[in-house]
Amino acid sequence: MFHNRLNILPFNRGISREDLAKRAQVLKIEELSIPESAKQIILKSGITELYPPQEEAIHAGALEGKNLILASPTASGKTLIAELCALKNVLEKDGKVLYLTPLRALASEKYEEFKKYTTIRKKSGRKISVGISTGDYDSSDPWLERYDIIITTNEKADSLLRHRARWMNEISVIVADEVHLLNDAKRGPTLEVVLARLMQVNPDAQLLALSATVKNAEEAAEWLKAGFVTTEWRPVVLKEGVLLQNEVHFKDGGALKIEKPTRNPAVNLAVHIVKSGGQALIFAGTRRNSVSLAKKAATGIKSVLSKPMKRSLTRIAGQVRASGERTRISELLAELIQQGTAFHHAGLSGAHRRVIEGAFREGKVKVLTATPTLAFGVNLPARMVVIHDYRRYEPGYGFYPIAVLEYKQMAGRAGRPRYDKIGEALLVAKTEDERDYLMESYVLAEPERIWSKLAVERILRSHVLATIAADFAHTEQGIYDFFGKTFYAYQYDPKAIKGVITRILKFLFEENMIEVSGENVYATRFGRRVSELYIDPVSAVMIRDALFSRAPRLTEISFLHMIARTPDMFPKLRPYSTEIDDLALFVDEHREEFMFEVPDEWIDRIDYEEFLGEAKLAQVSNAWIEEMTEDETIERFRVQPGDLYRLVGTVRWLLYASHELARLFGHKDLLPRVAELMERIKKGVKAELLPLIRLEGIGRVRARMLYGSGLKTIEDIKKVPLEKLTSLPLIGPKLAKKIKEQIGGFVKSREWKKLKKGKEWEQQALTEYSRKSE
Repeated sequence: MFHNRLNILPFNRGISREDLAKRAQVLKIEELSIPESAKQIILKSGITELYPPQEEAIHAGALEGKNLILASPTASGKTLIAELCALKNVLEKDGKVLYLTPLRALASEKYEEFKKYTTIRKKSGRKISVGISTGDYDSSDPWLERYDIIITTNEKADSLLRHRARWMNEISVIVADEVHLLNDAKRGPTLEVVLARLMQVNPDAQLLALSATVKNAEEAAEWLKAGFVTTEWRPVVLKEGVLLQNEVHFKDGGALKIEKPTRNPAVNLAVHIVKSGGQALIFAGTRRNSVSLAKKAATGIKSVLSKPMKRSLTRIAGQVRASGERTRISELLAELIQQGTAFHHAGLSGAHRRVIEGAFREGKVKVLTATPTLAFGVNLPARMVVIHDYRRYEPGYGFYPIAVLEYKQMAGRAGRPRYDKIGEALLVAKTEDERDYLMESYVLAEPERIWSKLAVERILRSHVLATIAADFAHTEQGIYDFFGKTFYAYQYDPKAIKGVITRILKFLFEENMIEVSGENVYATRFGRRVSELYIDPVSAVMIRDALFSRAPRLTEISFLHMIARTPDMFPKLRPYSTEIDDLALFVDEHREEFMFEVPDEWIDRIDYEEFLGEAKLAQVSNAWIEEMTEDETIERFRVQPGDLYRLVGTVRWLLYASHELARLFGHKDLLPRVAELMERIKKGVKAELLPLIRLEGIGRVRARMLYGSGLKTIEDIKKVPLEKLTSLPLIGPKLAKKIKEQIGGFVKSREWKKLKKGKEWEQQALTEYSRKSE
């Protein structure tokens, strides 16, 4: 045991054999220099001693306030170190902790984990408080000041820094989760700038960066002025290998033969592991593949489910059907869940994803097929992970192999701590050559170095403006100096980023977002507001110019297409070839409503098709506010629920930005129209339903039902008897009473008791009838 523990500790120069021998002893929670109240909570959760990577972090000074990068595989206990540092700082120094995550789902998960400490009292007698904020980018969220531990996404933290939230200066511990995403072109630059800004604002704060194992953790640590601990140790042994036909070849030389109940090898692996009492997580390259694999797996899994398990799965399927509107996707998902499988991708609604995640954690869903985004998101380990597709399709580039770092992230989900002794991560090959390639290029390979992706003009533009608008720099040289402290400048020659910044400053000056006085650089009212609104300066220019030029005939389509054209609009909708003619007709019909000139399809076909994609987005948004159902939307536009919800959220945010810019530039006549459109987008209704939709408990379906029943105004609902209100579809006694109370209607006690008693009698009669029928 002693030698085994020595072997799994990372080699650090400057540590003597005597020190290593001391460290080989198990470090117990009771021995840590943290307050007793915190120890008791951790011990109650079942943790009594530290894993080796956690021990190394303690020995490296994590509890002494030293900056540290802890790079180790998934499930090796990185979050506990963050919890220990946070608790020690809050309880002993009355500090404030900021915990950064890349995703909202991950922020929610961490929030739930930290909530167990809210029973602990500080020296002041107050209990530890935990807050979370992941939305509303145009706010400094002053209410967060009262919390000790604050969890945000990287983007929200960036927004708070732009608004110069005062409490940000009080942060004494910064935790950056998934810091290897510095390498990600979409998420990395914001994380990089946020860390650079926080180090500028709080130079004495402790920085704890948590990461998957990366090749150049030492380089990132030097940039952050931190120590580092990097190890491959895992609490569950990971066996990596490649499946060819029905035989698995493992990294350690072992082999395994499996049965072939289906023609799909990934599904055969899943069936194999479920029959042995485990669960399988299959990663597919596309949403379509994830759904297809879940269907194929269902045929093999349903036969091994027990009757009690089938009953549990039926209840979970019911939860899916009860969450939001019923659509073909939700029906398919519910059917698959009843057979023990499910799919998970960004096209699903948040409610459906939460149901699936809970069912998988509880061991009820046996096989989960997912797109790779799950690997960077919530914690869903399985005994076996199957990487079905190792290549990704990138529009304009075709298929290309994924990075080793991405493979390691997916493979890291294999093995459930406290449940499994071994986790298996397997790639699927079609030929012997491909098997050898996968073994050499992924299983035996090391993850790549992480590289900054900051110095791209489109990405850097908004960060340069924010540096000026939020007073982080007041001169051109000050701007260069700030960006000279980024990870990009550390990895490359700082002069490389200087040229990009110069071009951006020229653009910002020409578009009247900044002004220059001698050596000083200031943000204009326009520039400051754009930075606060958290939109790309190019989007702001497009909106500003469109509001001034306007369309010959202003309609909802005018505003919806205006924001669809901005670079901030995501997700973009690609027109399918079968839609081109219909979209071209739509553009011709609405030509006078567009704020931008329609490109000539014969001069620039690419620009014209991009315009059609923007028109499609406006068309989908317009269908939403005209109350088209989700199912109709999916069928007509091939837009899935998750995409629709994100689209609605982005449209609302950009309409809000448009409203604020219209206010800034004095377009008073546009303010009511844009405000109403924002409200309609939020609720997905026609204007006539807006008074009804504002009632709590009333969504677009119930509002339309009330309106169709003749209850078109609040005054109508005030006058209608409670009994009549409850007789309407989808309106029960509790909701009816709630509606009446909201609008100032008085519900007599006698009337409420009579109604409630009648409903209870009706329910009893139905139950008795059902019992006799059986």
